[in-house]
Amino acid sequence: DPSPQGSLLYLDALGAAFPRALARRGTAVLRWSPGCPRAPAGWPLPSLYCTPAAAGTLPSRAAALRLQLLFALRQRALRVLEAGLPAELHDALVALRDEWPQLAKELALGRLSPQPGLPEGVRDQLQVLLTPDAARAAELRAECSRGFEGVVSRLWPQLEVVVVMSAHGAERLYCDSLRQADCQGLPFYCPFYQAAGALLGVNLWPAEPVPRFLLCPDWAFCEFLPCLANKEPRTVLLDELWEGREYGLVVTAQPGEYRCCTGEVLKVTGFHKQCPMVEPVRRESQTLSVRGESIPEEQFCQSLCRTLRMWPGARLIDYICVESSLLGDSSGPCAPHYEVFMELQGLRDLSEGQRYKLDQCLQEDFPTYKSFRFKGSIGPLRLHLVRPGTFTRLREALGSPTPMPRVLHEEQLLRLVQGSVIS
Repeated sequence: DPSPQGSLLYLDALGAAFPRALARRGTAVLRWSPGCPRAPAGWPLPSLYCTPAAAGTLPSRAAALRLQLLFALRQRALRVLEAGLPAELHDALVALRDEWPQLAKELALGRLSPQPGLPEGVRDQLQVLLTPDAARAAELRAECSRGFEGVVSRLWPQLEVVVVMSAHGAERLYCDSLRQADCQGLPFYCPFYQAAGALLGVNLWPAEPVPRFLLCPDWAFCEFLPCLANKEPRTVLLDELWEGREYGLVVTAQPGEYRCCTGEVLKVTGFHKQCPMVEPVRRESQTLSVRGESIPEEQFCQSLCRTLRMWPGARLIDYICVESSLLGDSSGPCAPHYEVFMELQGLRDLSEGQRYKLDQCLQEDFPTYKSFRFKGSIGPLRLHLVRPGTFTRLREALGSPTPMPRVLHEEQLLRLVQGSVIS
């Protein structure tokens, strides 16, 4: 949870950039926190929030997000939509697309319907907070009937900003998708940088499109490993960082805890009153490598997006990668390779030529990969299409609100994805 200092800095920055954002009951939360409620970003001012804390604590992620969405829909005068992860906002809006007639009925009647994952006791507890609102239900039906491009601004016409707790790495895909469709025209603000369970930095510039985080010296003890060091690297401290360079992050969150190499790589973008400002650039744990070729998460995503432009009509919903070693005997007698599972909109199938385009783009973008492919040390990439909703179920199966992995390392989760392949 955010520290008092971090939350107060957030509220100050938010209020300065969006003066009407701090309205009473003007913020709705979409955040799954199974078992116990987690403090929202602006917890020192609880009067900001219109979402009951119990709504996010259900064991079922889908039920929790749907319930929070319903309470958000009740409040037409929302100023801020706050999501723990962009993927949570994305999946809540998918639920809106799929279930808006039922949601409108519940708003009109002021009654929660029985839902899978919604215990009767919790339903009774939250039921007393609802009152019939036929006018708001009619508005929901009218706006959803018009389509879903820009639907967030139409449902909440006074909304000023979308706040997300992470906007880098895997979550950037969902931010981009939301900006292009449901949240069209709305600014996104990511106020905090967290790693290894510790709050490390705050973004004081809500209006800037690319978040940069001011590292705060007394929130945790941070050390930095210079990337591409010519000799055996040693860690450096905050006052030894250089602008423009990249560093691996090592954290000791509290006195007495072990040092943790987080696997996060940060780039120093400048300084603010002598404190470094950083931008997260990659997660080392999400690097693809079957022969030591090391293809970073962000660069793989760029190659994938370049490939998509060669498939007319295709829109990427989600994807995940697997190294063939996890597949065992099911991958067949072949050289080590990557397998990519994708959910696409606009295409039901891909030809072999279209599938090969991704492998071709990787070879063009990564000479080391191309060399291994030429020698036969790495086999051709295999691409699979999965049915809609696969990645929503995968996020539920992860069991906790963590950023989406892009390289899968667990066999149980792999079987879930393999069971959804349609092509």
